[in-house]
Amino acid sequence: MRACGRSRYVEDVAYSITPGSLALSRSVLDRAADRRRDEEWLEKAWAAPDAQVTLVAGDKLAVEPDRTSLRLVSPSAAPDGLRVFLGIDHEAGAGQTADGRAVFAVLLDEEPDASYAGLREIGGVLNDREAGIAVNVAGLANWHRVHTHCANCGAHTEVIDAGHVRRCPVCGTSHFPRSDPAIIVLVTDDQDRALLGRNEAWPEGRYSTLAGFVEPGESLEAAVRREVFEEAGVVIGDDIQYAGSQPWPLPSSLMLGFYATATGYDITVDQDEIVDARWFSRDDLRALIESGSMALPGNISISRRLIEGWYGQELTSSW
Repeated sequence: MRACGRSRYVEDVAYSITPGSLALSRSVLDRAADRRRDEEWLEKAWAAPDAQVTLVAGDKLAVEPDRTSLRLVSPSAAPDGLRVFLGIDHEAGAGQTADGRAVFAVLLDEEPDASYAGLREIGGVLNDREAGIAVNVAGLANWHRVHTHCANCGAHTEVIDAGHVRRCPVCGTSHFPRSDPAIIVLVTDDQDRALLGRNEAWPEGRYSTLAGFVEPGESLEAAVRREVFEEAGVVIGDDIQYAGSQPWPLPSSLMLGFYATATGYDITVDQDEIVDARWFSRDDLRALIESGSMALPGNISISRRLIEGWYGQELTSSW
């Protein structure tokens, strides 16, 4: 088959990007935004015997000893902290109402210990339900940690809407969790080689697709062209195809994946973010991976799926 218009895909194997193929794009919970201001319902849901709570310290989540699943506790066993309503699990059956099981998070001020883990470590091994919970609460926790004061007047904000809004009691401004859009793109040339680059902070041998934040007033396609040209000096034509998206709450990005075709192939890296960029054929990539001299992004990254979508099958290399 052909995915996202790219060439040379392995027959009968779907390497196109879908929400289920991206570790951090999976979700089961109904976020039930209409319940966030219903204090009576929220209190009943918190008191329900089947309610579940995930614990977050810093940017890490409580996990079970085998570190393959979240540690979910009952509300009565949850320590004190900022309570956030995450949603309803309808698949769990009827809970305290006909809705299903309510799921909350408690954000703690304490430093995480060995019983906590970050998304990079556990995101790829969680099931769909827990992956959705983890991504949601990680993004909220990061937002609450850095938005304690009003950006308009500087006053300390108060938490409302079950943890999804911070309101300023002085000027009345409401502040909402943010997701910063960023493009990430697998560029190919006229020989169907892939453009991969290495960030200056990465060790030798680590390569990935190019990426960057969308600027104000900029379309996604314009961001693709600008970022690729700024980082690698490569000119992109009109063939820009959307592939899929992935939340990346580290701390607050939404990665929007693309495939694009270059019309100019000379590479000039910016020497700021990107210190090396090259065109790789599939044979080049396979040989470098097999020799151990090249490593690709981990399995939770949309970058990895873009590369595998171009390559046509799974790759074994990982950071």
